[in-house]
Amino acid sequence: MNDEVSKQIINTVKQFIKNDVEPVVKELEDQDIYPQELADKMAELGLFGINISEKYGGLGLSYVNLAEIFTELSKGWMSLAGILGTHTLACYMIENYGTDFQKENYLPKLSKGEIRAGLGLTESHSGSDVQNIKTHAKKNHESYKINGSKMFITNGSKGNIFILVAKTNLEADPKYKGISCFILEDTDKGFSVGQKLDKLGYRGVDTCELLLQDCEIPLNRLLGTEEGKGFPQVMDGLETGRINVAARSVGVAKEAFNLSLNYSKKRETFGKQIKDHQMIQSIIATMATKIEAADLLVKKAANLKDKGLRVDLESGMAKLYSSEICQEVCMDAMRIHGGYGYTKDLPIERFYRDAPLMIIGEGTNEIMKLLIAKRVYENHF
Repeated sequence: MNDEVSKQIINTVKQFIKNDVEPVVKELEDQDIYPQELADKMAELGLFGINISEKYGGLGLSYVNLAEIFTELSKGWMSLAGILGTHTLACYMIENYGTDFQKENYLPKLSKGEIRAGLGLTESHSGSDVQNIKTHAKKNHESYKINGSKMFITNGSKGNIFILVAKTNLEADPKYKGISCFILEDTDKGFSVGQKLDKLGYRGVDTCELLLQDCEIPLNRLLGTEEGKGFPQVMDGLETGRINVAARSVGVAKEAFNLSLNYSKKRETFGKQIKDHQMIQSIIATMATKIEAADLLVKKAANLKDKGLRVDLESGMAKLYSSEICQEVCMDAMRIHGGYGYTKDLPIERFYRDAPLMIIGEGTNEIMKLLIAKRVYENHF
């Protein structure tokens, strides 16, 4: 897809935020209402197929474009980016690791938003320790029987399919070699959605528990053709997930910054606009520099992903830094706005509540530091 078409898509997203999202976001967020109409509109715009090849009906955009879209969506409402987040991750995994049957059966519907996807990875006891998941799949002649549960699953109640991560070999050594991925459908017998979680931020989008009790799925829904490949598959998928989480962080930070700039030009204290106070200028300068650095890290990771390179280091750095500065920028925005920033009349307090999700999601930042350090030592000669 050429640059001109990509720019048109980005501009369309900006108009969507202005015309469709801004008038309703406060009510939907306050009442924790799933934005069904907005999600359907995103489907009409083709956004559920942003990283699916055109041969399967998708837009076939680059990861640089994907990052730009997630940034723009998050300026309007970060939860909308959440609806697309694990969906795009699942699409990536199916297109890159699925069989021809799986690609042809799912990707055209996923690209149109006719069906919507999530990732069934996290478990309540294991968190970021993927190798110690307990959900397991036992193979018989005609199917896999899966038992276990997943927690903190975005699109849990609204998703139609999930990339489900489970163990097929409980005795594997090392443990990760016993992990496989499956395509779970919401109509599968033995599958159900448990509790819907009430969250500090990230409102509107559904975050749920998934339950699997003797859930039977056919053999052809093992992702790919070979058991034991699930760990590298999902780790590769999470590289794209960390790019989108980093891009979300940049979007939230940029909007908090823009509101702070505008407010500093209007608010007067001690006989002059607060933008003329050196302390405010110092805060603004620091905010702007942090956002610029975060944006560059996201673009670098996305560029390398577009080249087909491994980007666990770069996406980890982008996710770590962008999410941390997002929280800091949102706090600074609240300082600049004073009491008004603490009220629900302005979106600053929403940004501040949404920011921690990016610090925790797609691997906590503590895990990111371990991953980054490991790769830095590997690359040091």
